[in-house]
Amino acid sequence: MNAAGTWRLKEAPPGANVIGYKWVFKAKKDAAGNIARYKARLVTQGFSQIGGVDYNNTYAPVAKLASSHAIIAMVNHLGMELHQVNIKGAYLNRVLNEDEVLYMHHPPRYKVPGVGTYILCLVKTLYGLKQSRRCWYQKLRSIFLSLKFSQCRVDQAVFIKWDLHKRELTIVTVHVDDCTITTTTIHLIQDLKDSLHQHIEVTDLGELHWMLSLEIQHDHIGCTIHISQCAYIDSILHCFNFTDLKPLSTPMDIQVCLTSEQSPKDMAKFMVMHNMPYHEAVGALNWAALATCPNIVFAVATVARFTANPGLVHWDAVKHIYRYLAGICNLWLSYGEMKRTLVGYADADGSMAEDRRAIIGYAFLIDGGAVSWSSKWQEIVSLSTTESKYIVATHSMKEALWLWSLLSKLFGPLAKATTLFSDNQATIALMYNHQYRCALSLDPVGDRARLPAPCVLPHRQYGC
Repeated sequence: MNAAGTWRLKEAPPGANVIGYKWVFKAKKDAAGNIARYKARLVTQGFSQIGGVDYNNTYAPVAKLASSHAIIAMVNHLGMELHQVNIKGAYLNRVLNEDEVLYMHHPPRYKVPGVGTYILCLVKTLYGLKQSRRCWYQKLRSIFLSLKFSQCRVDQAVFIKWDLHKRELTIVTVHVDDCTITTTTIHLIQDLKDSLHQHIEVTDLGELHWMLSLEIQHDHIGCTIHISQCAYIDSILHCFNFTDLKPLSTPMDIQVCLTSEQSPKDMAKFMVMHNMPYHEAVGALNWAALATCPNIVFAVATVARFTANPGLVHWDAVKHIYRYLAGICNLWLSYGEMKRTLVGYADADGSMAEDRRAIIGYAFLIDGGAVSWSSKWQEIVSLSTTESKYIVATHSMKEALWLWSLLSKLFGPLAKATTLFSDNQATIALMYNHQYRCALSLDPVGDRARLPAPCVLPHRQYGC
């Protein structure tokens, strides 16, 4: 850090806020769950920073998981190249602005002899600072813009570069310090890696195989690509000592209805649940539900409703989900088993919950694999099944428009409209005839009309 000019010695003025520090040690694991290397990082105690004095804006975008899934699926569909790079010490590459004056204590055993009352005045950002992620994103964005990339308007953490004369395409998906590179030819990947080396230190990780705890396997001969979280699922099963539980075939027990009435009512039951890692267990399930397991989304959303005051019945439901994951951890989310571009499915169950709100859900698939999904309680109480399914169709159409726009920006206009399947004929008729407006804040057809083509078409799905 001294060689990189991360800080300089300076005497702090009276009343200055001096930030503390902490060493963080971590074991980095590979796709098999084995320890690949050990890391030690000096992290500032950003919680001691004062808003409006030490920092202002902190937001920095990262690529949406739906964007990553859609790009991976389209890479396999179009036969493109898919590689990854890691940026070393990402947050250490950005120089602080002149108006951002931050002081930090000397790390233990690293104080220079004879400096007296001088402390560290930060020149570059460090991990832990409130503004570090935003500063790093601005630095990386400026690098890509200097390399003639353009920022995708649909997802601001995706950068694209078109060469229409050579018919060459390069897409970079950014997840903080991990970048996924998609190109039409292999030499474009090496050119981009060489260009990045001129600005920052980059580790070439080769073909994409491990990203955000996701294992990716690309079968070039069979034209399929597969995503798994087996290592992550094994790690959380070990973390909560669920490895010896018997696997189950369903994520929830259909005979058990979870309600708030099952929450503890007296101190004895409350203390029993106080020792259960309910919040941690549900939080660990969230990442699996978001990344590769759409089949547990509703179950996780259900148990998450009771995190404020969970009961033993709710804890049993959480263990039920883990037992289900133990049985499916070797299954993969696959793209390419069937060739079909973006298609969506939407449904609602009616108002059967205790609060009379319907459960709605949708899923969008590319080449037979899900790229975006959701399952949650409806925000309002609907008056009929038709209204519930019209509302979920509205939410589904918003997601369809976003996915359609993303794929069109990155890979060019789609040849066919996106089909949105529903099993309710009345809902489809209302969507086509534009006669249902009450209780809705979004007009799906109005949004469709602002696009250059009819990108979403409602369609009847029989047998749902």
